[in-house]
Amino acid sequence: MKLSQFKFKLPEDLIASHPCEVRDEARMMVIHRDTGEIEHLRFKDIINFFGDGDVFVFNDTKVFPALLYGNKEKTGARIEVFLLRELNEENKLWDVLVEPARKIRIGNKLYFGDDESMVAEVIDNTTSRGRTLRFLYDGSHEEFKDALYKLGQTPLPPYIKRAPEPEDAERYQCIFASNEGAVVAPSAGLHFSRELMKRLEIKGVEAGFLTVHSGLGNYREIDVEDLTKHRMDSEEMEVTPQLVDLVNNAKDNGKQVCAIGTSVLRGIESAVSMGGHMKTFTGWTNKFIFPPYDFTVASAMVSGFHMPYSTMLMMVAAFGGYDLVMHAYEEAVKEKYRFGAYGDAMLIL
Repeated sequence: MKLSQFKFKLPEDLIASHPCEVRDEARMMVIHRDTGEIEHLRFKDIINFFGDGDVFVFNDTKVFPALLYGNKEKTGARIEVFLLRELNEENKLWDVLVEPARKIRIGNKLYFGDDESMVAEVIDNTTSRGRTLRFLYDGSHEEFKDALYKLGQTPLPPYIKRAPEPEDAERYQCIFASNEGAVVAPSAGLHFSRELMKRLEIKGVEAGFLTVHSGLGNYREIDVEDLTKHRMDSEEMEVTPQLVDLVNNAKDNGKQVCAIGTSVLRGIESAVSMGGHMKTFTGWTNKFIFPPYDFTVASAMVSGFHMPYSTMLMMVAAFGGYDLVMHAYEEAVKEKYRFGAYGDAMLIL
């Protein structure tokens, strides 16, 4: 497959800048792979397609407030700092991106907060844009994280052209998020409300969780036409024995396994064992999935509507079939579905 095969015309006004008022009231396009039929429903209708013993696999990663604004010493220049990951707890070292990158040098100090009480020093230039910061803070690690996160804002995707608002802290987060570490929300999971989760539980649908700490690589532009030459950024993930038992039992009993989002699908496929089963996994994955690809574990998936040329669109096309998915995307544009993390949903059966 070529990069150019994942181009489609997406009007700017179809990119959702705010979430649906009620999580499970978003629209849902249902694609039936066996017949090619497409249905237009509401997300809460997902319950009608699953029953007792089926398994939904969710990503329980938790997005942290990774976006900070500081001022450079002496010049006072405003610097955007995007926290990527904590490198060393004891020394308060963080891997970050800074913007504008050209203004920052090793040894520069940055001041954060109205009172400039949080200070960081640039100690390394790791990539052309990346930096390592050491935060200068007296106090426990817990107090430091609290102080740092109070200064931070929700890291909305770059295609949402507005500043983060207070409600984003809750809405750009799944209700079951528990393992902190992502800067990108697993957006398919955003559609699940507490009421819907309870209704699924009552119906006998079981919930399993894996963790994939989704990073900014999800938004990195692919710069090669030949997709076999693209290298995905690595993401930290964990598949527990509990999830493995849940999924493998469902498979053995002929039940459906539904992956909630591309991060879950990627996580499952990074932990596949023989005969369409899963195995435990703790580590990093840089698995890049695009058509054609043979999925052996998940029998259904939920996804949002992704941007042109994105790796997420490629994974959905691999699962649903390239021709059918690209046709569905044309239909979605025509029917004015909302795209992006705050947009509508797609169920592929």
